[in-house]
Amino acid sequence: MVCTPLIQLREEQVGYGPDPVLRDLDLSIAAGEKVALIGESGVGKTTLLKRLYSLVCEHAALCPQQLGLVPELSVYHNIFMGRLDQHGFWYNLLNLVRPRRRDREAIFNLAAELGLEPQLDSSVDQLSGGQRQRVALGRALYRASPIFIGDEPVSAVDEFQAERLLALINRRHETVVVALHDQAAALQHFDRLIGLRDGKIVLDAPSAELSLADLARVYEQ
Repeated sequence: MVCTPLIQLREEQVGYGPDPVLRDLDLSIAAGEKVALIGESGVGKTTLLKRLYSLVCEHAALCPQQLGLVPELSVYHNIFMGRLDQHGFWYNLLNLVRPRRRDREAIFNLAAELGLEPQLDSSVDQLSGGQRQRVALGRALYRASPIFIGDEPVSAVDEFQAERLLALINRRHETVVVALHDQAAALQHFDRLIGLRDGKIVLDAPSAELSLADLARVYEQ
């Protein structure tokens, strides 16, 4: 029995305008895989993630590098935005003024896992960079989607928090594709690593078959 890939690109040019960032790209990702993208800044990881998200957006949560938070609103309301499209206009408006108990409890429990429960009613513009990144992560997690796509979702937190948050992401989603700079974390938390360089895939292998030395070669010129 042949399994249909969840995401598949065939000889695709990925990017904007006449000069693609990634060329002749062949990539398949199956349901249940935990995949990390590695490579230097500017190599096309963000571009590839956006393309992958466009193919599965109805079933995926996106945690972008630019966060996209509303600074004037509270942590609670920014996390709640992860499910805005799952409710009607009046439900969302009422929640802005007087949150429903069920929603409040669910978001409080998630905030506790993210270490944000003391800041739940604080506006995002009062938070540190690491706290803001966790709010954006919380918004993505709150969608409860089977697929998670994240662009450096733990880059602004310390190593201990990053380990815990990556484990949380993997635990809550069937399929995960993230871009990471931390090569050791990529090896530890993901079962497949994809390396990008010079507009193409130069590494695609199970993490169990790789070492840090193998990953270092992705960055060599």
